[in-house]
Amino acid sequence: MNRRDLFTAAAGATLLPALAGVSRAGTVSGDTVPTGSLEVVAEFYGPGPSGIAVTPDNRIFVGFPRHAENHRKATLAELKGDVLVPYPDKALSLPSSASPDHRLVSIHGMTTDSKGRLWAIDDGKIVGQPIAPGAAKVIGIDPATDKLIASIVLKAPAMRPDSHMNDLRVDLTHGALGTAYVADSSFGTSPALVVVDIATGRQRRVLADHPSTQAEKGFLTVLDGRPLRYDPKNPTFPIGGVDSITLSPDSTRLYYSPLTSRRLYSIPTALLSNFDATEEQLAAGVTDHGEKVMTDGIATDAQGRIYLTASEHDSIMRWLPEDGTIEVVVRDPRIVWPDGIFVTADHVYCTLGQWNRLPGFNGGKDLRQPPYLLIRAPITPPIREDQR
Repeated sequence: MNRRDLFTAAAGATLLPALAGVSRAGTVSGDTVPTGSLEVVAEFYGPGPSGIAVTPDNRIFVGFPRHAENHRKATLAELKGDVLVPYPDKALSLPSSASPDHRLVSIHGMTTDSKGRLWAIDDGKIVGQPIAPGAAKVIGIDPATDKLIASIVLKAPAMRPDSHMNDLRVDLTHGALGTAYVADSSFGTSPALVVVDIATGRQRRVLADHPSTQAEKGFLTVLDGRPLRYDPKNPTFPIGGVDSITLSPDSTRLYYSPLTSRRLYSIPTALLSNFDATEEQLAAGVTDHGEKVMTDGIATDAQGRIYLTASEHDSIMRWLPEDGTIEVVVRDPRIVWPDGIFVTADHVYCTLGQWNRLPGFNGGKDLRQPPYLLIRAPITPPIREDQR
């Protein structure tokens, strides 16, 4: 997600009890009626949260990037009770004089692999500064030992000076140690998918000129009731190319979508992970699954259903692979710019960064209202549109 302005806040996280939602009194539109069950897991008064991952034993990890604010708090933290603990340790997660390739600079998207290990993308960006060599990287950590298992620096030509390495998924079915797929949404206008072989560090940039990775020209969104038109030179909301990214449960397909778009695409991972595949072959392998809602983050459950962060609707929704049906999982006025998303067996977790309310998108006025929330909602039963 392209966030180009500073934001300020103090640090901290506080747990809240489950909340049943807000009053429906005075609601005049079905699109604004609170629906489903929303629980606030934590509220943050410090830097805005982005990435979220939950391990099989319910350890919760949150990323706090520095590309919008050069904060002095942990960029990767574990939420223990009501405390954020730098992860995997202070030396790596807090600012230091260590070289960028030997510390975490700006953790953004996060995920776990099929073995329950934590992976994160370090976008390497500190606001107002060029991305330093070694800063952008793919990070793997084994929660069983709290030790790094991988740190792969992203380099040219896979990495560009205006790259925004935004989110990632890790596929253990291809490559000796697996393959990472990274969404480079771009801080400029040059998005692409980046494929990384974890064992060798080999990497390449693909589909950089394909419509499936590009922001949609003339795109119109409605956020906080305001119609806003895509303008890459003077953005009035977070914009970017390929951003949303998730794997099918069996890792045979990668699903993805540009941020500034409403279309969902996929490609076979057997093709995408093949470093010998040509751009023409990759382009021919892309499937357009049609229109969805505008999304920042997407995530897949064990049934292959894809959860969608629906900023325009203050909602988390769900796409069904059988026929493309969209279901509302939870809707609540507190769901302001849902960002990072993660699905467990029982819940969908999501960070709410309020990124569209940053000063840079609102004439210099900071419209955000801390705290920034980490929420979750049960993933069953579904709430279909025809049941509203």
